[in-house]
Amino acid sequence: MQTQTQTQTQVQQNLRIIPLGGLGEVGRNMTLLEYKGQILIIDMGFRMPEEDMPGIDYIIPNINYLKGKEKNILGVVFTHGHYDHIGAVPYFIGKLGNPRIFTAPLTKGIILKRQEDFPNQPQLDITDVKDGSKIELGPFRIEFFRMNHNIPDNLGLFIETPVGNILHTSDFKFDHSPVNDLPTDIGKLKQFGQRGILLLMSDSTGSEQEGHSLSEREIQKNLEKIFISVHGRIITATFSSLINRIQQIIALSEKYNRKVAVMGFSMKNNIELCRNLGYIKAKKGTIISSKQISKFPDEQITLICTGAQGEGTAALMRIANGEHPHFRFKKGDSVIFSSSVIPGNERTVQILKDDILRQGVKVFHYKMMDIHAGGHAQQEELKQMFQIMRPKFLMPIHGQYSMMVNNAELARSVGIPEANIIIAENGQIIDLNQERILIEKKTIPCSYVMVDGLGVGDVGEIVLRDRHMLGRDGMFVIVAIVDKKTKKVKGSPDIISRGFVYLRESKPLLAETRRRTIRIINQAIGHDKGVNWVYVKDELRSKINEFLFKETQRRPIVLPVIIEV
Repeated sequence: MQTQTQTQTQVQQNLRIIPLGGLGEVGRNMTLLEYKGQILIIDMGFRMPEEDMPGIDYIIPNINYLKGKEKNILGVVFTHGHYDHIGAVPYFIGKLGNPRIFTAPLTKGIILKRQEDFPNQPQLDITDVKDGSKIELGPFRIEFFRMNHNIPDNLGLFIETPVGNILHTSDFKFDHSPVNDLPTDIGKLKQFGQRGILLLMSDSTGSEQEGHSLSEREIQKNLEKIFISVHGRIITATFSSLINRIQQIIALSEKYNRKVAVMGFSMKNNIELCRNLGYIKAKKGTIISSKQISKFPDEQITLICTGAQGEGTAALMRIANGEHPHFRFKKGDSVIFSSSVIPGNERTVQILKDDILRQGVKVFHYKMMDIHAGGHAQQEELKQMFQIMRPKFLMPIHGQYSMMVNNAELARSVGIPEANIIIAENGQIIDLNQERILIEKKTIPCSYVMVDGLGVGDVGEIVLRDRHMLGRDGMFVIVAIVDKKTKKVKGSPDIISRGFVYLRESKPLLAETRRRTIRIINQAIGHDKGVNWVYVKDELRSKINEFLFKETQRRPIVLPVIIEV
């Protein structure tokens, strides 16, 4: 028979919440729920590199904490199909023992499509779920519910745990008149709130924006005004994941007797996938190839393409630069930027707009009129969510630190006590029970893992530092030949400069560098029979670097190459 103390200990067993990414940043979303060693994973995404990360493709979470715990992973639940929530799957799923995946059909389709780019991956074990689906994984009972976002099949999570109920909002907004989607089921959300929410994990991305997010219905009205007013070709640039926006553009094109051409690898893939799954509908003959554009009058052409963020290899940029094989801008064209600018891309996008305008093309963008609606709840919607759920504890998620802080302030304004709100950071361990929520002193690794081509995690701070130095001051290679018998430098060292100085205009500097190189190598070799070539190269690198800085006030990467013959 259990004693009262033993029973209380079991009741007070803590649930651990461990964010591996997504806090204090936009993207890289991945969170663990752990109870008595059993682990549930929520999302597995990447984020785009920062401006000071040359050559990096993506940044993914650090999963070192899960090494040796693969057998304890109960499964992975995905909220929706944006890459900041699913993009790390190919890099992790095999390393984690290929756990079971639970997600909606569209998210499943996007995950499987991307897996095709990664050969030798295990066959994924994916179970379809939808609004109202319920699953049980160890101590966790999960009910999925539909939430408005800017991609279909976005699901929030109501999670029953041994310590209490957790509600994870996913990325969300309250759109009461969406396009190609159903409005938020406020009644269902109220039912969850009535069941008692111990912890609300709430999207913070729009918390610094006043008011209520725009409805997609308003966006469609404004897009239609453009379709009515322009008489040439319409080129629309948006994210390939904005499925509802793409459907709006196709529907408007059909309404105004336009054919639709699609450009951009990711855009073509997503439209093909969504048509196969029934999320995008187009009449027979509406969608044409880019080669067929010239067969129709300008007023009958709509182009949907990627590149609204000024990406160098995207379709819009190639068209603007005159590099696309099937399409050139001409006077009378209109370009619609139907997406907001990701922070950090402002200058690139502005340059792209200017280049397009110089070609006699009209440009419409979201600052001129409401032709883009974000997918995230703004202040009034966030407060409404707090009031519906009335959680005991709140943990802001998904957003920069300032966004999470602002989300917490909104919660306080509607009556959630400050002591019950926790602003955590990646790598911290949050202990939760029915009485309290706190952050442990212990942290786990949460550093960036950078993806560069086929390399995952092999680019670190030292490599990035070298890339910055190469970009800032260039590279200086010295090739010296040393006689094996005499241990003296033979002839004159060769010098290769890339991004440092122009050789033909720097002859005095190069001549002095060669003289110093011969002297430094001969002195470093000395008279010992055994030569420490590592020491010799280090001496040459250090002293030539010091000399070049004195002469030019720049520090290129000096690469000494010494060959014995």
